[in-house]
Amino acid sequence: MKCFSIDLDGTLLNSEHNISAANMQTIDELLQEGHAVILNTGRAYGDVIKLKALEHLQIPIFCVNGAVLFSQAGELLYEATISIEMYKEIFPILKSLGVGILVYTNYGGFPSTLPSLHKKSKQELNVLFEEFNYDEILEKDQLKIYKLIALTHHDELEKVEAVKMALGDKFPISMASSYPNNVEITSNEAHKGKALLRYQKMMNLEFDEIIAFGDGGNDLAMFEVATTSVAMANAPLHVQQKADIVTKSNDEDGFAYAVRHLL
Repeated sequence: MKCFSIDLDGTLLNSEHNISAANMQTIDELLQEGHAVILNTGRAYGDVIKLKALEHLQIPIFCVNGAVLFSQAGELLYEATISIEMYKEIFPILKSLGVGILVYTNYGGFPSTLPSLHKKSKQELNVLFEEFNYDEILEKDQLKIYKLIALTHHDELEKVEAVKMALGDKFPISMASSYPNNVEITSNEAHKGKALLRYQKMMNLEFDEIIAFGDGGNDLAMFEVATTSVAMANAPLHVQQKADIVTKSNDEDGFAYAVRHLL
């Protein structure tokens, strides 16, 4: 059995955040052939299941960069969290750097999750982050924190490196950038590649091959464990250079093209 591990944004999804008919048909064919198909995304579970094109699919979904694993039946298999104590240390550091902060929890994302922010203006984002009361998050019962995103504007990308420098080796965390203007911070047990290895062990499976598809810095974790790694043409150069194969862009059905013509 081969495993096809597929990122969503910038990979399976096109620029309109839709899944093309060609990509869906390719997934259906892979499943019919008996292969494992896994969605391996930085998105929260709620943002994945909103996608209408995925409604008929019953496949495993690995969310929040491997922090939360769901079975093909939607059963929660695994969680890797950031402790409340660590969150209380990291949050003021991010605040002092002047970045927007998204907090992904078992109650959802605060003040939002990333997909709904893509079309907001700089002013709208500033208001959102300045007015939100983050203290309310810590008041929630049985709170679990899966991920923090430090988000900056595209004209302030120097803050991305500032975040990485400030946190550095001070905490047991993983840091990756799904877009050039963010840093996604998770437990060091949350890792798209570790999630694939963990799932095999939990399900008592052995994949003959792992073929990973991605476009962002957070997909390099998948590439580390993949037999074959496939980068999209729209991926940054440093991601393409880490891949075994570069396919067409996400707006050119790059996933389907790679499966049919390159692999």
